[in-house]
Amino acid sequence: MLVPSKGKNTVKATKNEIIDRPKELTNIEVFDAWADGLDPGTYESFISFCAENYSVIECFLYARFLGYVSSITSCEDWIKLKYPKPDHRRVLLDEINHMKEDIRLLREEIENCGVKRDSGVARIASMEKELRSTIHQVEQYTANKDRKGLLMAGADRAIRELAFIFKDDPIENPLKEAAMSVWARMQLEE
Repeated sequence: MLVPSKGKNTVKATKNEIIDRPKELTNIEVFDAWADGLDPGTYESFISFCAENYSVIECFLYARFLGYVSSITSCEDWIKLKYPKPDHRRVLLDEINHMKEDIRLLREEIENCGVKRDSGVARIASMEKELRSTIHQVEQYTANKDRKGLLMAGADRAIRELAFIFKDDPIENPLKEAAMSVWARMQLEE
């Protein structure tokens, strides 16, 4: 309710009080609550998997496999907080940019006669070869990561469909055990 302020011939409406919004759970708290609900053995397995694995997507798929039903953003925020991962692709892309800049500077030095033309051209050739190799490495790294993520997503979907089909069936528990074996085996493959 707005209350007029007291003063000389001015009527200024001000809020009487401010009501706090109820506390909402953050993404990290949502995922933390889910993880805390796991049984101790599963929790330890999941924690060690997240600590050792560089892929947030693989951690998310494992969480989904364990029954997590919320969004990947909660999982990603939780992993970034608890287990920060190096971004190898970003490092390689930065390295490519530095190499390009070094090649450009070397070309300028050749043009300004700061470096002998024959030795400069030879250095540029070796630097460009290294640059192409690094670009190939980034492409291969990305392709392998994408391929493994797609395979794991497909396996996750297949396992979920089987679990749904055989829900409340005597085969449900053996199917869950088999699914855990498939998941473990996929983790060992490169």
